[in-house]
Amino acid sequence: MNPDNQDLKRYAANYLREQDGMALYRALAAAEKSKDRVRIFEQLAVAEEKHAARWANLLRKSGATVPAYRTSVRVAVLGWIARRLGTEHVLPVVSGFESSAQDEYAGQTEATGIPAEERGHRRTLNAMQTQTEGGSESILKVERWHRTSYGGTLRAAVFGVNDGLVSNFSLVMGVAGANADSQFVLLAGVAGLLAGASSMAAGEYVSVKSQRELYEQQIALERQELEMAPEEEAAELALIYQAKGIPAAQAEELAARIISNPATALDTLAREELGLDPTTLGSPWLAAGSSFVAFAAGAIVPVVPYLIITGDTAFLLSAAMSAIGLFAVGAAISVFTARNLVASGLRMVGIGALAAAATYFIGRLLGVSV
Repeated sequence: MNPDNQDLKRYAANYLREQDGMALYRALAAAEKSKDRVRIFEQLAVAEEKHAARWANLLRKSGATVPAYRTSVRVAVLGWIARRLGTEHVLPVVSGFESSAQDEYAGQTEATGIPAEERGHRRTLNAMQTQTEGGSESILKVERWHRTSYGGTLRAAVFGVNDGLVSNFSLVMGVAGANADSQFVLLAGVAGLLAGASSMAAGEYVSVKSQRELYEQQIALERQELEMAPEEEAAELALIYQAKGIPAAQAEELAARIISNPATALDTLAREELGLDPTTLGSPWLAAGSSFVAFAAGAIVPVVPYLIITGDTAFLLSAAMSAIGLFAVGAAISVFTARNLVASGLRMVGIGALAAAATYFIGRLLGVSV
C-alpha cells in the first residue's frame, strides 16, 4: 500500500525530529569535558542519525523530497546552557524529549524498533544523570528507592483511610443535619462506606491491572526485539552501563555476556531499559482489597456511634471520634511530608471539619421527607 499525503507528512516530521535529536546530542558532545561522556553522546547521535536515515529513505522511495533541516531554537538554547553550565543541567530535559519521542512513535508500523531504542536512550540519560550526581547524594537516592515499596504502600494506606474518613464523616453529618432519624443516618453511613470502598477497590483494580498489562506488553516487545536483534540490544545495554561509569570495553563485554544468556537477558533488559522489575508487577486483586480495607477503616469511624447509641449523643460522639481520627491521619501524613506532627494533625482536622460543616448546613437547608 502506497503512503498517502498524511503518511508523507508524518515521515517528514519524524525525519526532522530525529535530525533535531542528532544535532542536540552533538551539541552536548561538543560541550562535554569528559571523554567517556562525549563518546556516549556521539553514540546517541549516531543512533538518531540512523533513525533519520530510515525516514529519509521512506520519503525517497515514495518520490517525496526530504525536507531541509535547520538547527532549531531548542537545540541552540540547550547547547548554550550545556556549554555555560554543563551538560548535567540539561539531561533531565533531554530525557523528557526521548520519552515524548517514544510516545510519538506509538502505533507507527514503520517505526518498528525505534520506540525501544528511544527507551534505551532515556535510560542512558537517566543513568548519566545519576552517575553525575555521585557521592552521598546518590547513596541517599538509592536508600530512598529501597524504601519506595514499603513507604509507598504505607502512604497509600494512610491516604485511603483519610479518604474514607473525610467522605463518610461529611456524609453522616449531612444526613444528620437534615434532622433524619438515627437509623437513617446509620443506613446512609453504611451505604457510604460500602459504596466508597467498592468504588476505590474497583478503581485500584482497573489501575493496577492496566499498568500490569502495559508492563507485560513492554516486556513482550523487549523479548521480541531481543530475539530479532540481539546485537542492537547488546549495544543499547552497553551504552547504559557506560553511562553509569563502566569503561566502554568492560561495558560491551558485560552486555555481550548478559545477552548471550537468554535466562537473564530479558530480566536485565527489563530492569535497565524499561526500569521494571518483572518479579514485582503487582497484583490487581491485592491492590483492590487493600484499597477497600483502607477506605472502610476510615469510613467506619463516624458510623460506630450510631451502631451503639442514637440521637444527639450519637451525633456528638461521631463528630468527636472523627476529629480524633482526622488528627491521627494528619499526624501519620506528617511522616511522609516532614511537617510538624501537631500542625499536620490540626490541619487535617480543619479540612475535615470544613467539609462536614458544609454538608451539615446543606442538610439543614434542604431538610428531609420520609
